[in-house]
This record gives sequence, C-alpha cells and structure tokens, in this order.
Amino acid sequence: MRVLYLDCFSGISGDMTVAALADAGADRGYMESELQKLQLEPYTLHWKTVVKCGVSALKFDVVLDPEHPPVHHRHYADIVNAIEKAGFNERVTTLSLAIFEKIGKAEGKIHHIPLEKVHFHEVGAIDSIVDIVATALAIDSLQVERIFASSVPLGSGTVRCDHGLYPIPAPATLEMMKGVPIAPTSHRKEMTTPTGAAIVSVLADDFHDGLPPFIVESIGYGAGTRDLPQQPNVLRAIIGEAEQLRTAWQPFKQHAHSHSHSHSHDHSHGHGHEHEHNHHHDHGHTHDHDHEHKHDHKHDNNR
Repeated sequence: MRVLYLDCFSGISGDMTVAALADAGADRGYMESELQKLQLEPYTLHWKTVVKCGVSALKFDVVLDPEHPPVHHRHYADIVNAIEKAGFNERVTTLSLAIFEKIGKAEGKIHHIPLEKVHFHEVGAIDSIVDIVATALAIDSLQVERIFASSVPLGSGTVRCDHGLYPIPAPATLEMMKGVPIAPTSHRKEMTTPTGAAIVSVLADDFHDGLPPFIVESIGYGAGTRDLPQQPNVLRAIIGEAEQLRTAWQPFKQHAHSHSHSHSHDHSHGHGHEHEHNHHHDHGHTHDHDHEHKHDHKHDNNR
C-alpha cells in the first residue's frame, strides 16, 4: 500500500503542500497540463529551489498576469462549477471539491452566511483554486492510497483586519481544525493557513506524531515564504510502501472521516511555474501571507 505522511512541524499552507508533493516525486508535467483545463484568468506557475535554515526545499508560486488583472469576485458555486467543468478524473475532482467545501463551510459559519453565498475575491480565488487542484493532482500522480499527518501547529498572536484585531489562528482556520490534533509552537505567527487547514483536515485519514512502519521511497520539502528563527519553514512529505498497514499499525487518533485513494490515470505532461500569492478570500484579515478571503483574509502563501 502506498502511503503519504505529511510532517507539518512548521505548519502547512497550500503552496507548501504542492511544492512538497512535487519535490517528493509528483509529476509536474501532469499537474501543469491538467491545470490548464481550468478556465481562469492568465497566470504562470513558478518553481524554484530555496534553502530554509539549511534545508533545501522547493518553492511554488502562482503569479498572475499583470496585463490581465482579475476584475470580479467568485462565489463558492462559481468555483465548484469551474472544477466540475474542467474534466479532471473522478479522484481529482472529488478531492478538490471536498477541500473547497471545507473552506466554504467554515467561512460561511464564521460569517453567518449560507455556503452558496460565500464570496472569494478574484485574486484569492485563483490562487486557492490552483493550490487546491494542484494538490489533488499531485496526490493522484503519486498514486497514494492512504494519508497520515503529524499534529499541526497553528501559530499564535493577533492580526489586524478590516473587522478589527483578530486572533491567530484565524477563526476559519480553527473551525476547520476541529477533530485534528494541534501541536504547540512558540512562534507568534500564522503557521497554518486556511487553505493548509482545509487540505490536511480533508486529506489525512489519521494523525500520528511519528512515522508509520513503512519503507521510505521518497521525501519532499515544500518551502513557505517566510523565514522562521532557528527552524526551517518547510512542509515535509514522505512517500513509502507499507503492506503491513493494511491490518497492523494503529495511530493515536482515528480521524472522523475516511476516503478512498484508489485510482488510475493517464498522464500527459509539460510545464513549469512558481508562486507568491495574493489570496483574497474576502474575510477581512491580512495575515502576512498575501492570501485573502473576501473577508479580506490575506493568507496562504507567505507562510
């Protein structure tokens, strides 16, 4: 059985996840060619190698075309429609929609609005769509059957937003982390973004602070934008084979959901990209991450 372990010792964000999975062996060409099926404003993907506290890692950025700036907002239903019409395989579509639904429901609850009316600023929508769909494509490419993750540090402190002074973790982030083990951290910064919270809470079948008993095949490091003191700001993705996990190992937490990871696909490839995001998910906060949620929530990449 093919297993993925997400080691979130420095938190998790959308761009860090994409980069870590690509660095661990996900097919970039497949990811890039499939992403072209999305009907979005022009953007470019950039990949580059960086060093974070002595650790070499892959950095992934989505760069918008300045000649064709986004001009409108997207609602949750618009994003669902774009993903469904793209023609991805069933696994990629299902994972992508599940992650976006997680975000939409959390934002809707926090702001007391129905899911279909959750509003994403255009820039944030493009960045989040790419991060989330690219993550699903990477999982598909790696042919992962089961996913585990470590406890997740969220960060602490406060952030000034349009609604006033908000705590870290952001309300929507914390909402999505219900049922997920949280790790302590001394960093008074946002360690886990809303997109990162949605990804790990949806994808992980179980959580365990330690590697499962498996044979390691590949390791990937995905870099965040920020530099942390005395700690590499990276997400580590570890891929391996674990036949005995079919009946043996029991992690400390049985997560409240499960999903099938079986699939098949044909890959046609070609591409290259990078990202330093401006995410507007319209929720009134700026998090030192250039991600916004129409409640102006800048998050996700400058983690």
